[in-house]
Amino acid sequence: MIVAERKPFDEIKDMVSSYKKVLTVGCGTCVAVCLAGGSKEVETLNAELNLAFGKDGVEFGAETLERQCDMEFLDELESKAGEYDAFLSMACGAGIQFLAQRFPDKPVLPAVNTSFIGVNLDVGWYEEKCRACGNCVLDMTGGICPVTMCAKGLFNGPCGGTNQGSCEIDPDQPCAWFQIYERLAAQGRLDQIIKLSPPNDWSNQKPRKVIQPGYEARVKALG
Repeated sequence: MIVAERKPFDEIKDMVSSYKKVLTVGCGTCVAVCLAGGSKEVETLNAELNLAFGKDGVEFGAETLERQCDMEFLDELESKAGEYDAFLSMACGAGIQFLAQRFPDKPVLPAVNTSFIGVNLDVGWYEEKCRACGNCVLDMTGGICPVTMCAKGLFNGPCGGTNQGSCEIDPDQPCAWFQIYERLAAQGRLDQIIKLSPPNDWSNQKPRKVIQPGYEARVKALG
């Protein structure tokens, strides 16, 4: 799940201050689940903004879509877009960019910061598990991501800085490769830890696309 958090209020207030009418747009998927940008958060943010600007300040509207990363749902804003000077999006970075692409004549302002891809540990508590590096080695590391969980992002660890299971950089940070070793040992798969992974191609950082198997012809037909 993509995890995001709301930007500092003063930063949001400064972004919208030069507009007369702003539509705050929420997203009903990831940011709603992580309590950063669903319909409740849209209402809360607008209430705070209305209080800050007063009756003679910026006027705010509210709309929460099922998803902002899907053109089908963005089309729902077509009838309202002309009423507003700008959109204040509470979606992840992908949703914000897609909203801006759909309405290129409207400024789209980000109300949240996209933090990471993570998991839900409890209400309001999320932990990063994946950095979408594009070269998954979880089969070799017992399902523990060394890029995310190792403070040095080592593909081929450990570094030698383990201190009783903790990272030498921070005693409160578990050593990822210590955990990987214990996981593989428990599975009887320690042979995996000596396999070498080639360096990731970090230079190839152009925007990536994923076309799922079976959909190639459809995508090609769409141009």
